[in-house]
Amino acid sequence: MTAVVTGCERCGSALEVGDLRCPICALAVAQARERGVLPEKVRAKVVRCGTCGASLEYSAEVKAPRCAFCASVMHVETTADPLEQAEAFLPFTVDVAAAREALGRFLGEKRFFRPSDLAAAAALRSLRPMWWPAWGFSAGARVSWAADSDAGSGRSQWAPHAGQVGLTFQDILVSASRGLTERECGKLAGHYALGGAERAPRGPEEAQVERFDVTRSGARRQILAAVEAGAREEVERTHIPGRHFRNVHVAVVLSSLETRRYALPAYVLAYHYRGKVYRVVVHGQDAGVVLGDAPLSWAKVLLVVGAVLLTLLVLLFARC
Repeated sequence: MTAVVTGCERCGSALEVGDLRCPICALAVAQARERGVLPEKVRAKVVRCGTCGASLEYSAEVKAPRCAFCASVMHVETTADPLEQAEAFLPFTVDVAAAREALGRFLGEKRFFRPSDLAAAAALRSLRPMWWPAWGFSAGARVSWAADSDAGSGRSQWAPHAGQVGLTFQDILVSASRGLTERECGKLAGHYALGGAERAPRGPEEAQVERFDVTRSGARRQILAAVEAGAREEVERTHIPGRHFRNVHVAVVLSSLETRRYALPAYVLAYHYRGKVYRVVVHGQDAGVVLGDAPLSWAKVLLVVGAVLLTLLVLLFARC
């Protein structure tokens, strides 16, 4: 679990090493650090990609001169500021062979706009197991909401409604990765078994760890956005009366916040097809979750466009 060092001098909320402000009332904690209440964290040496910005744990034993996410050349960097450290590692339950099979299924999917020879002509370029970083948080919040609903509308179509409710959120994941896109992280996050987290990494021998690039205080905006999205969904599902509603607005005030730093397993694969490289991400605990890019068959695209234009011309002449 996250080591809580002290409480906020204003509201008493828990503070962690690295916090710049209280996560609840936003009081600056710099003075507490100057008095020695909050110790400084150790700086680290990492290798950073000059293209996508991802930073990986530096290890002389694991040689990784190229970025696992975009294959660009990486350079060694000694951080000016302390880095967050993952404290909960989820183990790989999908092995390398299963990840290769998942890529094969992805390439073999029958989709109209894909080239028909994709599965046969594509060649695997690289397969790299990774742990990508994410904040896991549990929060308490006071949510104020307002919306229009058909409940109690009388002769009108809509009637205004509003209220307040206290909500709690457990184990919500917020990405701290720069190597994976927000969409990729969102798709992967819902399929991890967070209860199986371990204190040390366990997976393929060549697996690498992507580092956190932001502090908990720096991630406050993303955490608040995730809480607001969850609050809106809960309000729409259970608190707005009636069957139909519109103009939903929510305002969230945090009352508590506990965070945990997770390292989540995934495979990043790259394959060649006709001189171009494409990326695929396979979930490290569920081989059925595969995200990636695939080429388009421009011949099929032109065929569809031509068919649409021909149909429009036929309809145009039919009206004349």
